[in-house]
Amino acid sequence: MIVKVCKRREVNLCLPKYGAIFLLLAVFVLIFILRNMDLQEHKVNSTVILARFSTDQFMHHGFCTFRPLSTEDALEEDLILDSIAWPEAQAVVSLEQTSDPSHSTFTIPPKKGGGQWHVGDQLEVMIQMYDFQGQPKKSGGDFLVARLHNQALGAGVAGQVVDHLNGYYSAVFSLLWEGSAEVEVTLVHPSEAITVLQRLTSEQPDRIYFQSVFHSGSVSETATCNVCLHPTHKPLCNYTDLHTGEPWFCYKPKMLSCDARINHSKGGFTKNLKDKEEKLFQNNVNMKVSIQASQSANVTVWPNKTERKNSSVKYGHSGYYYQGEWRALGGTTVRQFNTSSAISQCLKGKAVHLYGDSTIRQWFEHLNEALPDLKEFKLHNLKQTGPFMAFNYAKNIMVTYRCHGPPIRFGTVPTSQLRYIANELDGLTGGSNTIVVLGIWSHFSTFPIEVYIRRMQSIRRAVLRLLDRAPETLVIIRTANPKALTLYETLTNSDWYSLQHDKVLRAVFKGLNVRLVDAWEMGLAHHLPHSLHPQPPIIKNMIDVLLSYVCPQNDG
Repeated sequence: MIVKVCKRREVNLCLPKYGAIFLLLAVFVLIFILRNMDLQEHKVNSTVILARFSTDQFMHHGFCTFRPLSTEDALEEDLILDSIAWPEAQAVVSLEQTSDPSHSTFTIPPKKGGGQWHVGDQLEVMIQMYDFQGQPKKSGGDFLVARLHNQALGAGVAGQVVDHLNGYYSAVFSLLWEGSAEVEVTLVHPSEAITVLQRLTSEQPDRIYFQSVFHSGSVSETATCNVCLHPTHKPLCNYTDLHTGEPWFCYKPKMLSCDARINHSKGGFTKNLKDKEEKLFQNNVNMKVSIQASQSANVTVWPNKTERKNSSVKYGHSGYYYQGEWRALGGTTVRQFNTSSAISQCLKGKAVHLYGDSTIRQWFEHLNEALPDLKEFKLHNLKQTGPFMAFNYAKNIMVTYRCHGPPIRFGTVPTSQLRYIANELDGLTGGSNTIVVLGIWSHFSTFPIEVYIRRMQSIRRAVLRLLDRAPETLVIIRTANPKALTLYETLTNSDWYSLQHDKVLRAVFKGLNVRLVDAWEMGLAHHLPHSLHPQPPIIKNMIDVLLSYVCPQNDG
């Protein structure tokens, strides 16, 4: 039973149209500090909207607790689940019957109708999967990625992979540059490994667990916390957010009250694979391993005979690299912001609010380094968790970063800093000088996908409220990206999990007045190794896309 509710204190600030800029910035700093720093206990309590007392009403609601959905949201969730359903793998009795990239091949068929390849054509590559015994696979479900590239030209584009459910796959590419183009196909996971990842999410959504410290006077206790807690006879502390309905629980400490919780942290990871399952996740064997061409992997692309522009052609890609620069296919033209003056001129008079995980924090760090006149205001927060803020006083630029609320795998985060993005968006005034950037995906991979769907629906409602009261606000969303995989990374943050979350994000925000930075394709298409935190050349291109939305090219 919820006993006590503390509501956030709303602050309205009215400033004169003309005033001393330093006074204005000082007020911004003061507001930020009061909202973000644990200065006084009573002020922290007034900004945290949580049910603070233990309750056992959720003990019989299953392993994971979900907030209830409206009829409309429930229908949408069902449609999304259907759209991302993965083909089932056939049962196998040994590793030798699973997909083997070293036996598998791809082929570039001759162009239909014969002749040469030209810019604007579509290249379809046929992939056939075999097992370790050299026998052709008869079912689908393997996770494959593909790209077409020319490293000398700094060119690359991600392929669209189609599963024919019979051991054959197609990778489709648009031919976008003249000269040589090389096909690269990679097996990320065999279908049998996907089955294990699905089972882990179903049976062990708490394989990454979280902890909170409870402290009062000289007494400290630590308790396990999660949205998925095994039912026990222990009472629970219910920290469900009363605005968003996002659930979060901790086992109640033995001596202290639920109100004594002072922080949140990642507790650890429990690996509990069945016999021989680990063999499905081997680097250089069956995880992120290239598949070789049966003949040539290269094609020569000639100029487009019709001289049509790329923008007039329908593509299945969001963009491609050429000379190391990302070029969008349709929509906003990507400009190059190669100097600090170009970036600061674009952001002049703007407030940029970054919300999300460490892949969004990376953007804050990039802007901080790229803009010498952007001075970070020292809030003395942990480097991993933030929050952070920086100013360019001369050009009236403010950039802030805040991590999203639980589940989040960062180091210790004070409970006063655990904020849900939807609530933060509701606290923004918005307007033509406000830029909101969202990136939230990596920390949800061990949970049932419904947890992520509902978080995205909650954030979408807040985005719609923001755009309703301030339609000129620019909202930009960063998608997931591929990463390097170890066994640990795979079991907790596999690219397959990221792909599923990426599909959900795009479905939830489809049709809204928001912009996407397609980090998925930008990571796949680039020649640099996949990384959870992409290397600087990729980040620079992402920032160019971001700034191109803020300051679009004037073609007139």
